[in-house]
Formats: sequence, C-alpha cells, structure tokens
Amino acid sequence: MAGTMSDDTVKTVAELLRQVGEVHHMVFADTEGSDDDWATFYSDWLLAHSELPRLLGKRPVRSHLTRDLVELDEQYAAQAPPEPWPTWYAQRLVRK
Repeated sequence: MAGTMSDDTVKTVAELLRQVGEVHHMVFADTEGSDDDWATFYSDWLLAHSELPRLLGKRPVRSHLTRDLVELDEQYAAQAPPEPWPTWYAQRLVRK
C-alpha cells in the first residue's frame, strides 16, 4: 500500500507543478514565461496556494524548496530524461 500512496502523492505533486507552471506562464505572459527567478515564484505559490506541505508531510523551508527546484531543473536539463518534467521533479521532491 505504501507504494500506491507514494505513487498517488507523486501524481498529485506533479499536477501541482503543472498548475504552478501554467500560473507562472500567465503571470509572465508579457515575457512568454521567461523569468530568471522562476523557482522563487514556484516555491512561493506552492507553499501559499497548494497542498504541497500536506502531501510532503512537512512544510518545506521556502529557500530550500527554491534551491531544490533549481537543482532539479539543472539535473533535468543535463540528463534529458524521457518523463515530463513535472513527474520527474515530483518523484524527487516526494522522495526527499
């Protein structure tokens, strides 16, 4: 059962990441989503407007979540895995 809960959690976190990506793109529509500080926007939104802390079982420190998102972005770009980025990031955030 634990595996199923984890799988469900990963799916839900991935959906939250997709949502924040859409919100970010709308907010930064004038720059076509370009924002060098995107990870801060994501972590602010995820902590203030989503169930991420409940899903992770703790409230991440915003600066740590921002750092984790930046590191995941760098790793994802370097590894170019076949999974969509929200799923790939979610698997690692839930594991952490």
